[in-house]
Amino acid sequence: MTQLEKARKGMITEEMKICAGEEDVEPEYIRRAMVEGTIVLVRSVNHTAIKPLAIGKGLRTKINANIGTSKDHTDLNLEMEKLRIAISAGADAVMDLSTGGNLAAIRKAVMKKSSVAIGTVPIYQAAVKMIQEKKAISEMSADDMFAVIEENGKDGVDFITVHCGVTRGSVAVVEGQGRVLGIVSRGGSMTANWMYCNNCENPLYEEYDRLLEIAHRYDMVLSLGDGLRPGAIADATDQGQLQELIILGELAARARAAGVQVMIEGPGHVPITEIEANVKLQKKICQGAPFYVLGPLPTDIAPGYDHITSAIGGAIAGAAGADFLCYVTPAEHLRLPTLADVREGVIAAKVAAHIADIAKGVKGACERDRKMSQYRKSFDWQGQVNLSIDPEKTVELLEKSKSANEEGCTMCGEFCAIKLGKK
Repeated sequence: MTQLEKARKGMITEEMKICAGEEDVEPEYIRRAMVEGTIVLVRSVNHTAIKPLAIGKGLRTKINANIGTSKDHTDLNLEMEKLRIAISAGADAVMDLSTGGNLAAIRKAVMKKSSVAIGTVPIYQAAVKMIQEKKAISEMSADDMFAVIEENGKDGVDFITVHCGVTRGSVAVVEGQGRVLGIVSRGGSMTANWMYCNNCENPLYEEYDRLLEIAHRYDMVLSLGDGLRPGAIADATDQGQLQELIILGELAARARAAGVQVMIEGPGHVPITEIEANVKLQKKICQGAPFYVLGPLPTDIAPGYDHITSAIGGAIAGAAGADFLCYVTPAEHLRLPTLADVREGVIAAKVAAHIADIAKGVKGACERDRKMSQYRKSFDWQGQVNLSIDPEKTVELLEKSKSANEEGCTMCGEFCAIKLGKK
C-alpha cells in the first residue's frame, strides 16, 4: 500500500508522525489532508535514508533547489558540492536536472549523498539516451520513456516531473493563439516535438494508467509538469496554459483514485497582478492539490537578478496558497548556476517562503519575527545572528558601533533610535 492508501484506511504511519512533528501539527491533520489531496508526503519506498517531507495546506512553505549537469559542464564533483550547499542553505528538496554525462550515474550519486527528497525529470534521460545513440529525440518510443521512469523509481527518486498535460490538443491551442515566446519548458518542448514528428499523442497522457502503476509501485509523488507555462509575462494566463491546467486537474483526480499522490507545477512568468488569480485557479481546478511554483517571475528584464524577481513572485504566490517554491538563481536565463548562485537562490527562496508563511498564519512564523525585534531592542547580536535566515551573511556584514559601546551598528552609532529611545 502507498502512504495515500494507508491514510484512506485510517492508518497513521510513522512517516506521518515524523512530518507532524516537523510541522508542529497533529498526525491526524496530516493523514486527513492526504486523503483530501491537499498534502503530499514525499519519500519513495526505496529512499528511506531521508526524512519524509510533507508539502501542502497549512504547512510551512517548502523550497526546492535545482542542480544538474549540462553538455557544456559535466563535473560530477561540482554538482555534489552544489547539493551540499543547497541543503546546508536550507533547501527542503533537490531536483537533479542533469542533461550531460552519465545521467544514471549522476542520479545515483545524488541519491546516495542527499539527506533530502530528490526529484527528477525522466524525459531528459530518455532524450539524452537517444542523442548518445546517434538518434533523434523523436525516435524514442513510449517504451523508452516508461523504461526511464521505471529506472528512476528503482533508484529511489521521491518525485518526478511528468509533462502529461502537453497533448496534441493543448499544443494546438498554444499554436492557434500565438505566443511571444512559445513553449519554454524543456520537457514540454521535447514532448511537443515528439508528437509533431510522430503524429501521435503524448504517451504520458495516452498511457497515463501505465505511469500510475509505476508511481504506485515505488510510492513516487507525481509532479504534473507545466510544460506549457508562459516564459514571458505577455504570454501569461493564456488559453494554452489554462487548457493544460484543466487537463492536469483531471489527471490529478485519476492519480488520487489510483492511490498515487500528486502535486501540480506552474506557472512561470506572470505579471504581479495575475499571480494570486493563478494560484486560486490552480487550487480550484486541481481540487486543492499542492502547488509547486517556479518563481513566478513578475518581470522578464532582470537577468542577473532573477533570484530577486522570483522571491517577489514567490512571496505573493505563497501568500495566496502556493505550497512549494522552486528556487531561481541569479544565473537564470544566462548560464548553469555556480556554487554561489545556488546558495543565493536558496536564501532568496527562503525569504519568500517565510514572508508567505507569515501571510498564511503558519504556526511559529510571526513569533520568529517578534523574537528578532526583541533581540534588536536588547542589542543581542548573537540572538539576531542565530535567528536570521542567513546567519553566515549576517555575521559577514555585522559591524558594531564602537562610539555607541556596541549598542547599535555603524549605520547610526550613538544616534541609534533604539538606544535613544531607552534613554
